[in-house]
Amino acid sequence: MPTDPLPRIALVVEDDDDIRGLLVQLLGMEGFAVTEASTGLAGIELARALSPELVTLDLNLPDLDGVEVCSELRRFSDAYIIMLTARVSETDKLTGLETGADDYISKPFSPRELRARIAALFRRPRRAPAAERTDEDELRRAEEVQRSLLPRAAVHLPGYDVGGAFQPCRNVGGDFYDWYPTGDRLNLTVADAMGKGMGAALVAATARATLRSCSGIESLGQAFASAGRILASDLEASGSFVTMFHARLDPLRHTLGYVDAGHGLALHVSADGTYRRLPGGGPPVGAWGGGGWSADEIGVAPGDRLAIVSDGLLDAFATLGEALDGAARVVAAADNAQDAADALVELGRAGAVEDDVTAVVVRRLPALRLEVAA
Repeated sequence: MPTDPLPRIALVVEDDDDIRGLLVQLLGMEGFAVTEASTGLAGIELARALSPELVTLDLNLPDLDGVEVCSELRRFSDAYIIMLTARVSETDKLTGLETGADDYISKPFSPRELRARIAALFRRPRRAPAAERTDEDELRRAEEVQRSLLPRAAVHLPGYDVGGAFQPCRNVGGDFYDWYPTGDRLNLTVADAMGKGMGAALVAATARATLRSCSGIESLGQAFASAGRILASDLEASGSFVTMFHARLDPLRHTLGYVDAGHGLALHVSADGTYRRLPGGGPPVGAWGGGGWSADEIGVAPGDRLAIVSDGLLDAFATLGEALDGAARVVAAADNAQDAADALVELGRAGAVEDDVTAVVVRRLPALRLEVAA
């Protein structure tokens, strides 16, 4: 039985809400799976994660000039890039084309002209036609997207060590973990987008980019609420949702502020091996409404460990209680955070899992004991 061809991926980078909405609608009508960004940095992150075949790019963005974005995209992407801008001088057009754009359309533009120019570009395809792709190709691309969402750099934080591990199952889903600094603090995220395959991977990539774009907001609660509202409308429209545990570790105050949006699998393991499950702070993003999340904060004592896992771990146990007990034991027994994260993934793989297994562990190093000679 023949399978339907996979949709081509398009990325719209545009800060004007009305124009961005129009472009998303037009490209959707042309058969593209469309994702969007309102800033240059978010657009670059999404392009790196999703490998779109078409990018529409505004030149007047709030953070980066569109020419800078185009230049950065050309470092890793062979997507067709169409610049859409109110700049009409010959110099601007030549600069855009020389930087790597494939076409240049002045605003206001005709939707009919845009469709015609896209069709002309794709008559000279750089990649195999979509009809030749298979379900195996989709899984491969989804796996690439998933792995691109994982942090590339290790964490070097005085007094702490941090580790993460991810093991996909055969059915690719939307798990990811992420960490990155803002000032003296470290942002941490573990999330799981509903569903399997490329669709879930696209949702996960969008969630990661949106959270990162809000990291400059000082209040954790306000930052998460802002990201959640941006994501919620799109997720509700597509019938999808994302569970998230998003936190900020302050190594100077030794506190961890967090928002648990329907994730529910975060443990605070004390130095003596006892543990407690951290309470939730609201529904999954996109489940209903665009709000209702609350931030909480805990202190992190010497020797304490914080472990956040995905629900793939639960497949290896008969009950939730057994899963949490097992997770706490391996975390308490590990010598460091990375060993603990690896052990959690191995624990999940011990069962007949039908989902990805993801784990992030944060450990505050034990206090040094100084021996004084008598």
